[in-house]
Amino acid sequence: MMKISWFDRLYVGEKAKKKRYKIIQGIRKSKPKSDIYVIMPASNGNNILDIYPTAELFAPFFRQEEVFILGIAADYWEALEVAGRMVHDMYRITGGFDLSAFLDEEAGKV
Repeated sequence: MMKISWFDRLYVGEKAKKKRYKIIQGIRKSKPKSDIYVIMPASNGNNILDIYPTAELFAPFFRQEEVFILGIAADYWEALEVAGRMVHDMYRITGGFDLSAFLDEEAGKV
């Protein structure tokens, strides 16, 4: 069973804001929508973030994983914008591209 964790300061795209609750409930209830995307920490050491359509979260690979969702978006282009905003904030706050330091810093603001 996949365990989903959510970033306390979840990044949400402009279009996704209108249906934020519905998107989150759909993911929690394992009802993926092909046009909804999530932004998560990168699964490899070469990148900072990964962008996935929610349908991929329910593929066999992810079922055994713990998933940490940092952001949601209503389409792929919005996901790129949200990821860009996250990287911009990360650089502004940490002076670099250290996702762990950024998440720790943001968690301290809650």
